[in-house]
Amino acid sequence: MKKHTLQAEKRSVFGRKVKNLRRSGTIPATVYGKKIKSEALQLDGKAFQKTYEEAGETGIVELKIGETMRPVLIHDVQKDPVSDDVLHIEFFQVDLKEKVHANVPLVLVGEAPAVSQKIGTLLAVLNEIEVEALPADLPDHIDVDVSSLSEVGQELKVSDLKPAGGVTALNDAGLTVVKVEPLVSKEAAEQTAAEAAAQAATAEAQAPQAEGEPQKEGEKVQTGQPKDEKPSGEQSARQKPSEDHK
Repeated sequence: MKKHTLQAEKRSVFGRKVKNLRRSGTIPATVYGKKIKSEALQLDGKAFQKTYEEAGETGIVELKIGETMRPVLIHDVQKDPVSDDVLHIEFFQVDLKEKVHANVPLVLVGEAPAVSQKIGTLLAVLNEIEVEALPADLPDHIDVDVSSLSEVGQELKVSDLKPAGGVTALNDAGLTVVKVEPLVSKEAAEQTAAEAAAQAATAEAQAPQAEGEPQKEGEKVQTGQPKDEKPSGEQSARQKPSEDHK
C-alpha cells in the first residue's frame, strides 16, 4: 500500500477571515477522532489535491502537524458548487488497531451479455457501500462483476459482492446493487436524466454551508453537534468532531 503524507499546521484564523487563506492557496481543515479533541488546521491546497486524488477517502494519510505524525482518513471535503474549489477538509484520526466504518465506491467490471446483445441496459442502483475493516485493510473500491447478467430483470445484490478478506459489508444483504432494465427510447432517457439533474440540484442547494461562506437571506445557521460514539472496540469514520473548529 502506497504511503501518503501531508504537512499541516495549526490554524488561528476562523470565520470569514478564512477567505484570505483560500486566496493564498491554503485550505482550512479540522482533524478529530474518537479519543482526541478536534483541532483547527490549515494546509497547502495543491499538496492536498494530489494526495486526495491518490488516497481518496479510504487510504490512510500520515498527517504531520509540527513534529507529530497522525494516521487519518480524509473524511469530508466541502467544495464550491460553481468553481469546484475545495473550501474545507475534515480529517478523521484513526487507531490502526481498531476497525472503522467507511463508504467504499463500487466499480462495474466485465461485460453484461444483456448489454452486448442489446437486450437491455444496466442500471447502477448503488454507487458505494458502507464497510467495516481495519484502517489498513480499507479498499479504494470494490469490483462488481456484471458478466452474469444476461436477461432483463436480473440483478446483483450486496450479498453477491466479494470484498477482500477482513472487509465486511454493512448494508442490507438484500439491497440491489445493479440490475438489467429494458431498453428505453431516447425521449424517455432524456426525461430520466432531467429528473436526476433536478434532484441533484435540490440536494446541492441543501448542502451545509462551508466556513467563511456568506449566509443566504432566510437561511438558518447550522452548528456542528457531536454524534454518539460507537460501542467500545469500534470507531466510525462518520463520527463528528466533539467541538466545532471550522
